Amino acid sequence: MTTWKQTGCVLCAQNCGLKVQVENGRMVKVLPDRENPRSQGYACRKGLNVLYHQYQEDRISQPLKKVNGRFEPLSWDQAMDEIAEKMKAIVGQHGPRSLAYMGGSSQGGHMETGFGLSLLRGMGSKYYYSSSGQEFSGHWWVTGRVMGKQYNISGPDEHNTQMLVAWGWNGMESHQMPRAPLVLKQISKDPNRTLVAIDPRTSETAQIADIHLALRPGTDALLIKAMVAIIIDNGWENSAYLKDHVDGWDQVLPWFKGVDVHKAIQVCGLEYDAVLELCHLMTTRRWSFHQDLGIYMGRHSTLNSYFLHILGAVCGVFQTPGGNLIPGMVMPMGFHADERNPKVWKTMTTHMPPAAAGAFPPAVMPEEILSDHPQRLRAVYVSACNPLRAYPDTKAYEKAFNHLDLLVVNDIVMTETAYLADYILPCRSFYESWDTTFFPMTYPKIFCQLRRPLVSPPGQCLEASQIHTLLADRLGLIPEIPESLFKAAAKGDRMAYGGELMTWATQEPRAFKAMPFVLAKTLGKEWDSAAKAAFWGMLMTAPQPFREHAARAGFEPDFAQGDKIFQALLDKPQGLWVGKVNTDNPMACVKTASGKLEIYIPELADQAMALTPDDEAEDLRLPDEFPLVLNAGRHTRYTINSLMRNPEWNQGKRDCTIAVNHKDAEKLNLRDGAMAKITTAAGSEIGEIEISEAVAKGMVLIPHGFGFTHKGKIHGMNVNRLTQNTHRDPIGTPLHRYVPCRVEGLE
Repeated sequence: MTTWKQTGCVLCAQNCGLKVQVENGRMVKVLPDRENPRSQGYACRKGLNVLYHQYQEDRISQPLKKVNGRFEPLSWDQAMDEIAEKMKAIVGQHGPRSLAYMGGSSQGGHMETGFGLSLLRGMGSKYYYSSSGQEFSGHWWVTGRVMGKQYNISGPDEHNTQMLVAWGWNGMESHQMPRAPLVLKQISKDPNRTLVAIDPRTSETAQIADIHLALRPGTDALLIKAMVAIIIDNGWENSAYLKDHVDGWDQVLPWFKGVDVHKAIQVCGLEYDAVLELCHLMTTRRWSFHQDLGIYMGRHSTLNSYFLHILGAVCGVFQTPGGNLIPGMVMPMGFHADERNPKVWKTMTTHMPPAAAGAFPPAVMPEEILSDHPQRLRAVYVSACNPLRAYPDTKAYEKAFNHLDLLVVNDIVMTETAYLADYILPCRSFYESWDTTFFPMTYPKIFCQLRRPLVSPPGQCLEASQIHTLLADRLGLIPEIPESLFKAAAKGDRMAYGGELMTWATQEPRAFKAMPFVLAKTLGKEWDSAAKAAFWGMLMTAPQPFREHAARAGFEPDFAQGDKIFQALLDKPQGLWVGKVNTDNPMACVKTASGKLEIYIPELADQAMALTPDDEAEDLRLPDEFPLVLNAGRHTRYTINSLMRNPEWNQGKRDCTIAVNHKDAEKLNLRDGAMAKITTAAGSEIGEIEISEAVAKGMVLIPHGFGFTHKGKIHGMNVNRLTQNTHRDPIGTPLHRYVPCRVEGLE
């Protein structure tokens, strides 16, 4: 009873291909899958340890309800009836703005998002919170203005670039690109290519880089402004590109005139000649950039992203081979939500827009719950995420969630968030479900993998999509489905079923808004998978751009194209290339009114103009009580949020430490391996000191995802107890890479 099955990792956005040995219904061994066309036999230690994710302590296998502070089991019917009754009562009394859905944040499965959003919208609400809003609000908002759609995120054409700039990105540890460590090493070793790292610390990526600019923490925006000014002062800008492909250049140009670049670079802690050399390379070579949380969650978060877009436009790297290109997508990672449209909601207390492609920033949720506004949040439905470990200010979240009228949590284990819930609903894991992800990580080809169940779920566990469907049914969001549609689904002819479905849907006014649920109740019933059924339906109704991409990959664009792609994915469990973008006209992907990069954003004009070396030098002065800067949420190969809660997967590793520079350690009398207390304006945590020359002087690094309870014992520090949800960019992104702190030895 031993078989090898092909699947994918569910622990990060790369979803590297895996081969899993299943013995007597249990996953027992994991290897990289060489047949996966995207990862090509690569997998990091996280994926190879995924058994620790699948088989965890505190697995939830039946619905639970909190009664007098304790959880008691109940049936699915009773759980759905009670949750639906309470949800309808709250929305009926306080309006749809009282309800929020927090989900769609999983690295392993995206199909539940469509169900969660359909349920939310069916109840009249638009308050969708996800990790996209946690990390990307400012960047995606800028992208929406410059590229026309918030989900039109460009990425480096790493295989054709002559120079790759890693800005605030440590790809050797955090990936964020297929086979990132291998690709970075290839570029580093190639004498005809250049790897650049711009990072305060000597990260693993910086250690192999040809050029490392170790800038002062928090000075990214000032450095980019100085670089654009240097390029203009030397006449190095790509004038032809600016003329043909950029709108608004004349309006932003004055911001970069008269900048004291020498003083700016001095404030950044860098040498002028090194910056000048890089600017010259950027204007004479085909280059691309990859940014990450060092930019997104750094000081001046949104301005960082904005200036990066301007720098790229000045050098002509966007939608250019070897530069930064908008990849093709099976499904966009969200939807465009321009807050200038009066129909787009904002939060009631903090007035935040859904800048991250329709997602609101989780940093503001505690305030939206604890507000005295008559339309405050009163009910939150959390699906497949753990806000108390993933989002800023754990104490604020604890207080807020305890203040709710209703908190419902879907998950596979008893997380810190689940402990606060009124109802806990047991999910199948991603290795017990059908699912897929839509991360657009490749260019020009488009990859997709339809993962299937490898093992059976325990107890009464259901897919998150199935749970959403049960609740939608109790809420009255699904129209009555004719018996003929159930019979058509049972016959097994997908195309005949599709014809029957469309015949009915065109006559039923409520059908299309409830389509994921209709597919789940009919086709999904036969397949025991709402997600699989909805995925088939999505492919069958794919928009024209994807149909054209699929045709370039060899799928004939007829009425059955979606079904053919679906069947191909069933036949190829390792995944396959399902599309290819049109490389002849990359600018066609830009969806602005002008068809060009629209780089003038009036809302940022004052901030962009006002950024000066003198003001920055003053603003960067740290208070005496907090003389160091905490980088809260360090990416390492030993962290994966709290998706693997058994510390044994890191046995023998120093997985959660307070990392400091050796000079700071000497000054503060800190000893490697000794215990110390770190304090911020939010609170204090105690942890083990790690002394490292790779850490920049004046910085402190703590990884994310720890401070969880395993077998009654807390493992590591919860770095989000050191962050405040109010310490954020004006567009909502928490500034986790710039948290003033102090460290005190305890020995």
